Amino acid sequence: MKILIENRQKKISLRKQEIRSTLGKIMRLLACRDNEVSVLIVDNEQIRAINKAYLKRDRPTNVISFSMREGEHGAINPTVLGDIIISAERAEQDAQKEGIALSDEMDFLLIHGLLHLLGFNHESVSREKSLAMKAKERDLFLALKGYELGES
Repeated sequence: MKILIENRQKKISLRKQEIRSTLGKIMRLLACRDNEVSVLIVDNEQIRAINKAYLKRDRPTNVISFSMREGEHGAINPTVLGDIIISAERAEQDAQKEGIALSDEMDFLLIHGLLHLLGFNHESVSREKSLAMKAKERDLFLALKGYELGES
């Protein structure tokens, strides 16, 4: 398993080793031991620019995933899953709003981003598929942390 992490923001203090460890656990839970994922940590301004350039949404968001397994050339290197981009600033804002720890929010965003790389979706899909992704997120978070999100 290969996990690449780059932190391009300075607003929120994060430990790359904790992110690597957590993502490694999630990947093992999803039987992705032989895969590669990159994680880019940014601030709201940076993720807004990425969201606008690639998804035509002119606003900051918490997480964006870019799968390397989709499209015409998706089979070239099937072990490379893709990139997860997280706004640490937005994650902190969301954690405060929800009354949860930043680490729980970051872990949830890693789960959410990785599921997108594996083909799960909650946008522009049937209600059934959206609910399936939400259930998978809950199950993975519980397996990872030993409690449900929001009940620390």
